[in-house]
Amino acid sequence: MTAPRFGAPTGLLSRLRPERVEVEDLRDTAAALFPCLAGPRLRVSLQERPHRGSVVVLEEDERVLRVPLAELADDMTRAGVRPTPTGISTALATWIASRPVSDAAAAAAGVAVADWADGRRRVVGRRVVVVRGEQALPWHPSPGCEDAAVDRVRAAALQRAADVDLDLRVEGPVALWSHPGEPVLATAVVMAPERLVQRVAAAGLRSEDAHVVLTPGRPVACAEPGVARRLAGETGEACVIAPWRALADLPWL
Repeated sequence: MTAPRFGAPTGLLSRLRPERVEVEDLRDTAAALFPCLAGPRLRVSLQERPHRGSVVVLEEDERVLRVPLAELADDMTRAGVRPTPTGISTALATWIASRPVSDAAAAAAGVAVADWADGRRRVVGRRVVVVRGEQALPWHPSPGCEDAAVDRVRAAALQRAADVDLDLRVEGPVALWSHPGEPVLATAVVMAPERLVQRVAAAGLRSEDAHVVLTPGRPVACAEPGVARRLAGETGEACVIAPWRALADLPWL
């Protein structure tokens, strides 16, 4: 599986003069931290290779990731990670939490949300994500995941989307859905269009021709067509406007 990356460095000084994360310090921190991060499915270990340096190995279900410790230290340095036990430990824990989602994890906890289908951000589709801490990570089926299994994961993710607890706020002619913890989960509301329009009607808004203003990772707005178009023009962000009935035909990504 592809290795997750560290974020961009923060602050001007960290970009100009990043402090070096030494391999030895990283090894010591990893050796102490990895036993605490392993779980029933996740195995995290250090493998020593004579004359070639240590390798971090992540194993979870069908996913296996091997990253040289020296490469990990370089990535941390470029990202501006503080070379202290706390800084390295926090970065390592975040890095491991960002690992790719396994098929079993998606089957057990996947939620269907909307995401961009193209780099130009003009088309949206459905995607299965798994929430780990404060991150919602996308699931990409492994090469060995059969079509029937993919269908089962997606069906379960759609059911969980209907159960996501969202905040609904009505401001004038607009219904606005948001999620207090993970913004991308706000788009779970469009996975069940009929339920969405029922809630719009229950809020006292006209729902026969309701349109949705959809930006993955942002709150979801619903209003009459003219109001929806005006909202889209005022956001300044890429978005898609769609009648509620069209949401049932969003493709899987």
